[in-house]
Amino acid sequence: MTEKNILRALKGETLPVPPVWMMRQAGRYLPEYRATRAKAGDFLSLCYTPDLAAEVTLQPIRRYGFDAAILFADILLIPQALGLDLWFVAGEGPRLSPVAEIGGVAALRPAEAIHDTLGPVYQTLRILTRELPPATTLIGFAGAPWTVATYMVAGRGTPDQAPAHRMIAEDRAGFAALIGRIEAATIEYLSAQIDAGAEVVKLFDSWAGSLKGADFDAFALAPVARIIAALKARHPGVPVIAFPREAGPRYAGFHAATGADCVALDNSVDADWAAAHVQTGGCVQGNLAPGHMVTGGQALVDETRRIARAFSRGPHIFNLGHGITPDADPEHVALMIRTLREP
Repeated sequence: MTEKNILRALKGETLPVPPVWMMRQAGRYLPEYRATRAKAGDFLSLCYTPDLAAEVTLQPIRRYGFDAAILFADILLIPQALGLDLWFVAGEGPRLSPVAEIGGVAALRPAEAIHDTLGPVYQTLRILTRELPPATTLIGFAGAPWTVATYMVAGRGTPDQAPAHRMIAEDRAGFAALIGRIEAATIEYLSAQIDAGAEVVKLFDSWAGSLKGADFDAFALAPVARIIAALKARHPGVPVIAFPREAGPRYAGFHAATGADCVALDNSVDADWAAAHVQTGGCVQGNLAPGHMVTGGQALVDETRRIARAFSRGPHIFNLGHGITPDADPEHVALMIRTLREP
């Protein structure tokens, strides 16, 4: 059997047509997702009901034939598994009991204990290994330690991650300890995902861009490098995608600094610059602006072609620069895929 296209790109192969998937491809822009979400009753129930989580993971594969399916879950399941309360407020997003409320970092559960909570996630992956088409790659994921820590300190998403930055300034050792606990749990979590069938794993560092200088090195780069090294030791040959969103010039050299097989790029980065400075280190993923999935039209076609052309001389996985938004038009997703795949 011919190797899957995404795995070929992740090994460094330049393909005539880039493989494609989308961040948040299972989501509210699809009517079939909204129907399944309603059946589940709430978001966390959807995440923790394997049959339903597998169903929403499969929906965009059935509709579009993406080259990869990404596990349906949430980056904040790790803090919950470590002992924080987690709930979602309609129209506002996730809420956590801040780590200080449970007595600090020392009160968190040990990394090995997360499996007691996260077993349904692994079952979702096992279902997907049976149900996905043979050519479709199964991607697992977790939040990178810095991004997860920002939620654990603040108890919610914040516009500038100020509570986490304040903790760094006031108690750097304590913050480093928190990063270490998340890091250990993330290694356990992603390793278990691979054991359950994930062929690739991705680390989402959505707030990496708010770290600068030595803080970027300490809290965005180094923890990801340690996670990747541990995963490679346990699972030789399983590729890892890293997404240090809004890293800007720090994207350059990120492959070598972390051991990532692929670096995902947000849409603030120019594709020609990234081809010259990032793709030289290995496979890149990205980086169409998600707004094109809302507006469509010739601008979508032109930008899709421009990005594919910019990265055509090296290994590339086509994707958005961030997750698709709920107001996207499903027909515009189909247009993007046709533009990539049809002569």
